[in-house]
Amino acid sequence: MKGLIIAAGKGERLSSICPVKPLLPVGGRVLIDWAIGALLHAGIKEIVVVTGYEGEQVENHLKKQSYVERAAVNFVRNEEWEKENGLSVYKAKDLLNEPFFLLMSDHIFDPEILKNLREESLGSDELILAVDYRLTNHPFVDLEDVTRVQVEKGQIISIGKGLTQYNAFDTGIFLCSPALFAALEESQRLHNNFTLSGGVRVMASKGKARVMDIGDKFWIDVDDQKAREKCEQHLQKAGRIIRP
Repeated sequence: MKGLIIAAGKGERLSSICPVKPLLPVGGRVLIDWAIGALLHAGIKEIVVVTGYEGEQVENHLKKQSYVERAAVNFVRNEEWEKENGLSVYKAKDLLNEPFFLLMSDHIFDPEILKNLREESLGSDELILAVDYRLTNHPFVDLEDVTRVQVEKGQIISIGKGLTQYNAFDTGIFLCSPALFAALEESQRLHNNFTLSGGVRVMASKGKARVMDIGDKFWIDVDDQKAREKCEQHLQKAGRIIRP
């Protein structure tokens, strides 16, 4: 099994603090290193990183890290990074012919979520999204920005940021079969939709998009300074701050 990390976007809301979002320091590490660390914790030895905006800086950082001795890190450059994240995922299709974890470079989470996902039985044409059912007063969710999910009997019925009827949050943590790439291509070609959610909707329409409940485990999308501060406070309490 391999890991795929999407690190192509610009990150407008944090650009005044760090112009290259995947390299934003959080809790003693830069953002993308938390994602890499989670994959290593899950035993992943091959990682694909899709870069875009200031991609050379992100790639140079990763090439210098000691963890490259523990895992092979390969890069795909998305020159159309201004489009939605589904295109960045699609750009990696030639390097992923087996089940893979899909992560966002700006999400920090309890790495045990990946271990739990790995224990799930994944069909050759399925994906599984880790979801959070804690909808009320969630301390780490930005309701203005979070992707919402409607789930019935363990299957995704609908997904998107603008859903008015939903019963779970999308954590941005997936276990995928390569069938996701065909679904993304269909979403882009037939619907001109370049979001990852568009591809998930295609798979959901065929009954091929399942969910896994993360329970009370921690996750956060570090999308602005407020989220960064909340994340660092949690990491401090959990003893996960990385000291220089």
